[in-house]
Amino acid sequence: MIERVAAIDIGKVELVACVRVPDPDRPGRRQQEIIHSSTLTPRLLGLADRLYELGVTRVVMEATSDYWKPVFYLLEAQGFDPWLVNARDVKHLPGRPKTDRLDAVWLAKVAERQMLRAGFVPPPPIRLLRDLTRYRANLVAARTAEKNRVEKLLEDAQIKLSSVASDIFGVSGREMLAALLAGERQPAVLAQLARTRMRAKIPLLEEAFTGRFTDHHAFLLRTMLARIDETSADVAALEARIEQLIAPFATVVTRLDEITGLGATGAQTIVAEIGLDMSRFPTPAHLCSWARFAPGVKESAGKTKGRATTGRGIRYLAQVLGEAAVAAGRTNTFLGDRYRRLARRRGAARAVVAVGRSILVTIWHLLSNPDARYRDLGADYTRQRIDPQRRTRNHVRQLEALGYSVTITPAA
Repeated sequence: MIERVAAIDIGKVELVACVRVPDPDRPGRRQQEIIHSSTLTPRLLGLADRLYELGVTRVVMEATSDYWKPVFYLLEAQGFDPWLVNARDVKHLPGRPKTDRLDAVWLAKVAERQMLRAGFVPPPPIRLLRDLTRYRANLVAARTAEKNRVEKLLEDAQIKLSSVASDIFGVSGREMLAALLAGERQPAVLAQLARTRMRAKIPLLEEAFTGRFTDHHAFLLRTMLARIDETSADVAALEARIEQLIAPFATVVTRLDEITGLGATGAQTIVAEIGLDMSRFPTPAHLCSWARFAPGVKESAGKTKGRATTGRGIRYLAQVLGEAAVAAGRTNTFLGDRYRRLARRRGAARAVVAVGRSILVTIWHLLSNPDARYRDLGADYTRQRIDPQRRTRNHVRQLEALGYSVTITPAA
């Protein structure tokens, strides 16, 4: 039992805290105090003072949206060691009444018996980096969505530029779009703006620009391109800021960058999402389970139920690992060979999860051992390590299926 514990049920405007401490008048019994407080900073400081007066040694709270952050950060700054717990671990039993007060009491009773696990909250430097990397990912997604709108607009105007050019936002593509906005409508003139290798496609470009581009399309295209350029400038500013904050961890980022398919941007996101201290995850399996890169197992009466899905994890981390797995699948490396073997047997989606897990295991070992460096095992590693007896057994079985009687004699 934890002698002095506090549990907080958090809302956007107010919170309810339940403090349970030993009763000084009744030995062996517990004394309970309920505190209602606003989530405004002065009230939270008053709550922290009260918890300090009562000698509280552990403060737990549910992860309710983002409302837990100001409370958690303030208590952390006041010297407490707050715990963030998963709401699924402290659900009320069915049939019990539910109020904010009862939720706080139930959370306190579960916490004082040490029946909860603390969630992973990275230290302040990593939290700042995480905010930047996540916002960068959101801006890149917004820019991609805007580029897709531009392509749809050109299709509406019967301009088939994306059918000829692989990237309509390259140097040649942007010059052609700028000429369209300037009022140029002649397909031959627009096609002559092609550069380098695209000049071989001038006849196709002339056909692609034969369309119905009106002033209405020009107005929308000008707005969309301005939004794309503005977002690109914001992404560049974010990347400059990330480079400043990632400087103390530059060595770690360089080591992670050596992993096949990851890249510098992916390494920065990895550091921002999981931090550098792997003592929080005792084994690589713990990290994979936390990141939801471990299939769940549901078995009853000897039968496996469900489809062994991994569940929902951190989408920013899953996106980076998925992109790294797909990129590794195009290389002649160990991870590339693993991806292709699994994709043939189980499909591309499962291959992405499996290779992503392999990358995550590699990351755990690199972060756990500062002296470790990534070394690719080679594309033929698996074939070289296949059990010779198993290969022999398979060949014998195939020959016997063809009607042969096989006798094996070892070579001298």
